[in-house]
Amino acid sequence: MSVPVEVAVRDLLDTARALYGGDAPAQLDDLERRLAEPLRLAIAGIVKAGKSTLLNAIVGERVAATDAGECTRLVTWYRHATTRSVSVVARDGTSTRLPIHRAAAGHFAFDLNLPVDDVDRVEVGWPAPALKRVVLIDTPGIASLSPGTTARATGFLAPDEAAPAADAIIYLLRRLHPADMRFLAAFRDTAAGSSRTVNAIAVLSRADEIGSGRIDSLLSASKVARRYELDEHLRALALGVFPVAGLLAEGARTMRQNEFEGLRELAGLAREDREALLVSADRFVRLTGITTLGTDERRALMSRFGIFGVRLAASLIRAGVPDAPALTSEMTRQSGLDDLVEFVDGQFIGRTVALKAHGILEVLRVLLDQHPVDGASELEEGIERVSLRLSDVDELTLLSRARIEGLGLGAREDEAIRIVGGHGVAVHDRLGMDAGAEPIRLRQRLVERLDGWRAASHDPANDRRAVEAHEVVIRTLEELHEGLRARGEESRSVTSPAGGSELGPADTDDRAAADVMLSRGPRDGAGEDAHEHGEQSQAHLRGHQLP
Repeated sequence: MSVPVEVAVRDLLDTARALYGGDAPAQLDDLERRLAEPLRLAIAGIVKAGKSTLLNAIVGERVAATDAGECTRLVTWYRHATTRSVSVVARDGTSTRLPIHRAAAGHFAFDLNLPVDDVDRVEVGWPAPALKRVVLIDTPGIASLSPGTTARATGFLAPDEAAPAADAIIYLLRRLHPADMRFLAAFRDTAAGSSRTVNAIAVLSRADEIGSGRIDSLLSASKVARRYELDEHLRALALGVFPVAGLLAEGARTMRQNEFEGLRELAGLAREDREALLVSADRFVRLTGITTLGTDERRALMSRFGIFGVRLAASLIRAGVPDAPALTSEMTRQSGLDDLVEFVDGQFIGRTVALKAHGILEVLRVLLDQHPVDGASELEEGIERVSLRLSDVDELTLLSRARIEGLGLGAREDEAIRIVGGHGVAVHDRLGMDAGAEPIRLRQRLVERLDGWRAASHDPANDRRAVEAHEVVIRTLEELHEGLRARGEESRSVTSPAGGSELGPADTDDRAAADVMLSRGPRDGAGEDAHEHGEQSQAHLRGHQLP
C-alpha cells in the first residue's frame, strides 16, 4: 500500500532540502510549516467589501479591525494559539511582538510602530476553536485608491512568478465588477497551475444592504446571488456564490448579554413606537422619549448590528426566541454564514490534504525553475507521482468543468457530480444514501456504481470530455472501495469526526467526510411574506421555522 500523501510530500521536501544543502531557499521553511498546519484560506475582495467583518464572524470574536486604519492595508495571518499574540514581520524578516489592547469600538487592536511600507505581514495567534481547522488570511482590498494597497493583495494571492501562499480563497464582491473578474482569473491561473482547478468561493457581501435594510433584504440578495451563479464568466472562476450579511453575522456571533437585553426592550415596545424608531438608522439613534435606551446605547446597537439586524432581532424575539444564545444561533443562520461555512467545510477543509499538497507541489515546481540544481530529476519525478495521487484536486477540476461546459455524460452527469463530491464528500453523500446507511449497504452500492461506470467507460460514443469524466469518477469509486475493503465492514462507521474521514484517515487521499452540497445556494423563501417592518412572517425568514 502506498504511503499517505502527507508523508510523500514530506519526503519530497526532505529531498529538496538535501539537494540544495546549505543553499536551501527560504521557501522550504514555509513549505514545511504549510504542510504541518491547517488549510490556508484567504479572504479577499474589493475595498470595503466587508472582509474583516466576515473574518470576525467566522472566528466568533472581534479580532480583526474593520475600520479604514493601517492594519486593513496589510496581509494579516490568523492562526490558532493557546494565548493571544500579535507580531509584525518586517520586509527584512525581523519579527516584533506587539502589545494588544481593546479599542473604543470593542475590537482588539495594536499599534504597528512601523511604517506600513516596511511591513511584510502581521501574524496573529488566537485561542479560537474555528482556527484549529483553518488558517485565515485577511488581505487588503483590491481596486484601492492606494496602488500599494492593491499591489499587496494581488502580489500575495496572484504573484507573477510564484504560486500563491493560500490554498483557497473566499472572494467578497458587492456587484460583478471587472476588477473582481480579473483578480479571480489571476488567482485561478496561479493557484491551479496546469490543473485549472477552481479554489475560490464567491460571497455576495453586505447582503442586507441590497434590499436597503428591509426585513426581506436577504430574499433580494438570494435572487441576485443566483443570477450571479449563472454568469458564464463567474462560473469559471468560483464554485458558488453565497449571500452573506456580514455585519449581522459578526454581531450575532459576538453578541453580549447587555446587547440582547437592549434588543429585547425594543421588541417589547408598542408596534407604532417600534416602527417609528426603526424607520432609519438616523431616526433610531436620534429619536427620544420612546425607549429607556440612551442615545449612546442605540448608536452602539446600530454600529454592531445595522438597521437590518436590529429589525430582525426585534422580530425574532417577538416571535419567541427566548435568550441570547438562541438569538445568536438564529441570526447567524439567517445571515447566510452557516451556509458558507458548511460549504467551506465540505469542499475545501474536507479536501485539506490534497489542496495543501497541490499548493506545495506548485511552489516546488516554481522553486526548481527559479533555482536550478544538479540531480533534481528524482525530485521532479516525485512531484509528478504525488500530483497524480491528488484525486480531490481532480474532483474539483471536474466540478468546475461541469459548471462551465458540462461533462458530456447525458443522464449520468448528475450522478457523476455526486460521486466526485458535488453534494458532499462523505461516502454516503457520494453514493446517494442516508447518513445512517449500514457499511454492507454502502459496499454493495459502491460495487454497483463501480461496475456500471466501468462498463459505461467503454462506450464508443464517449467524447473527450466524457472519457476524462469517466476516469475521475472511476478513480474516486476505486479509492472509496479500497478504503472500505482495507478497514473491514465490522469496524466502519458513516459518522465522521470533524476533519477526518468516516472511515478513519485514508491512506489514499485522506479525504474528509463533511456533509455539504456544492451547488447549494441561499435558502429559498426568505421573508417572502414579511412586511417591511411587519411581524407576522418574520419568524419564517429564509424558509425555516424558529425553534
